Amino acid sequence: MDVEKRLELIKRNTEEIITEDELKELLKKKKKPVVYWGTAPTGRPHIGYLFPALKIADLLKAGFHVKILLADLHAALDNVSWEIVDKRYEYYKKIIPLIIKSIGVDIKDLEIIQGSEMQLKPEYMYDVLQMSSHVSVHDATKAASDVVKMGDNPKLSGIIYPIMQAMDEQYLEVDCQLGGTDQRKIMVLARENLPKLGYKRRIEIMNPLIPGLVGKKMSSSDSKTKIDFLDDEEIIRKKVNDADCVAGNPDNGVMAFLKYVIMTIKKDNNKKFIIKRDKKYGGDLEYKSYEEVEKDFVAKKLHPLDLKNAVANEIIEIIKPIQKERKILEKLEKEAYG
Repeated sequence: MDVEKRLELIKRNTEEIITEDELKELLKKKKKPVVYWGTAPTGRPHIGYLFPALKIADLLKAGFHVKILLADLHAALDNVSWEIVDKRYEYYKKIIPLIIKSIGVDIKDLEIIQGSEMQLKPEYMYDVLQMSSHVSVHDATKAASDVVKMGDNPKLSGIIYPIMQAMDEQYLEVDCQLGGTDQRKIMVLARENLPKLGYKRRIEIMNPLIPGLVGKKMSSSDSKTKIDFLDDEEIIRKKVNDADCVAGNPDNGVMAFLKYVIMTIKKDNNKKFIIKRDKKYGGDLEYKSYEEVEKDFVAKKLHPLDLKNAVANEIIEIIKPIQKERKILEKLEKEAYG
């Protein structure tokens, strides 16, 4: 795969790259660049995690070595009880690789790293303290605001969080970081402050955030907004059926999930998205692209209920490989979440 094709694959479904020129130069110079995606083991992972999983798959296909940071200390800094952080880490350690594998990607160049193993080393903490002397309380609070649960009386831990995330880029020895657009302020803080310690700026790759099934955001703390990987078929169908999805308006979580997850998987496997309907309602519909679905939905040729039924079927199918490990996952989940 040449540089241009690799670049297009990496850019697919991204919101922003800081900067694309730097990324292109990296692909020209380095045969196997290194990127990391971090997630703090806070709430239960949900189907929204399939979106970064697909981006990780793209990066693996583009020749990257991918490091997944399970940021246990960050979870504690974001108000997860220190007593249960280890148990939540174990749950994430089991389910995250299953999520990546569920979309059919080779994970030989995937590496899982526990945050505390790296972040408690003296040289790491020394550099965190060094950076804290360059970053104002205002800038650290601003960087954390879209990621950390700050509340009305913010704790000091929330301000430490973005400084540690910036330092992760250096100690993970990566060329790029992958994250959602909610991470942008932290990524910019890293680019502005790592050079002050004599370290290089990293390339920042950002996915858009997928809306929830209800409201604007898919949240681990609100079960109505998301589907858990251990939800059974009946619950999945009910949650999708109850989702916000107004006829003719594509601005909702069902259409976003279809666009960024289902149709991406369909395209990669050269398959069509099929909506099964009774013959009296016009029979089955087949779509090769998201754009075709949206066109019919906006024109009200596609009913929200038919769309929801098809999306629910696809979700059930996608997460089947994960649910095969239900017994061990339920045991770990019970220990982590009670």
